[in-house]
Amino acid sequence: MSPRKMRLVVDNIRGKRVVDALSILKYTNKEAAVWLEKLVLSAINNWEQKYDQVGAADDFDLVIKTAFVDPGGIIYRFLPAPQGRAYRVRKRRNHVTLIVENRVKLEEDEA
Repeated sequence: MSPRKMRLVVDNIRGKRVVDALSILKYTNKEAAVWLEKLVLSAINNWEQKYDQVGAADDFDLVIKTAFVDPGGIIYRFLPAPQGRAYRVRKRRNHVTLIVENRVKLEEDEA
């Protein structure tokens, strides 16, 4: 999927609570929402593993701190064209960076 299409959905969840982001993604009618939902669930699981809080993500106030999309590699395909020519089709890819953090911890660090 192209980065431009993915950014439309990522902009909707940036800075939101994880629970809210998952509900937004569940009801967003774009293919990118399906991929991002899996990514958010994976980020939650990674956070649980890092802080030894397995299954306890509901007890914390997890927030999507950072979310951005960068372009990835492009795969080139060719489409037949008239008079022996060929049109180049660029199949774009993307890289999504998603950082989940505990909001309560952020507030304690600032105080």
